[in-house]
Amino acid sequence: MKSLELKVPPLLQVLLFGVAMRLAGKFAPLGFDLSRDIRMAVFLACSSLAFMVALAGVISFRRQKTTVNPVNPEAASSLVTGGIYQYTRNPMYLGFVIFLLGWGVWLTNILALLLVPCFALYMTRFQIMPEEKALEALFGENFTSYKHSVRRWL
Repeated sequence: MKSLELKVPPLLQVLLFGVAMRLAGKFAPLGFDLSRDIRMAVFLACSSLAFMVALAGVISFRRQKTTVNPVNPEAASSLVTGGIYQYTRNPMYLGFVIFLLGWGVWLTNILALLLVPCFALYMTRFQIMPEEKALEALFGENFTSYKHSVRRWL
């Protein structure tokens, strides 16, 4: 399965999982009942939080003048450990998970919500772990120390 590592850009993965969640919501009768107002409030809150968390990650990368290209982690010019990276090693991916959670609530479907941890597992295996391997090769003990002091997700 190494052939999937770092191949599908994370934004495309979010889109694919979002479509799969919509299809699950449409074709699998595992819904739950929430009013439209509650669904909208949760979706908007999650979307806003997701945007802020992911943007904080991008801003931290830009301040360090390093790449945000997720399919080429070898191009990183510095190890970013400040800002939001003090709390999570993957704020952009965490933002995607938060967004998909909100989307799942909007869809009011249990199967759709169960796809969110599948997304997180996929991201961990095929995106995050290969990135970590590349960062460890680039930054050695600095990355290893950082990895042991800050959690991968939260």
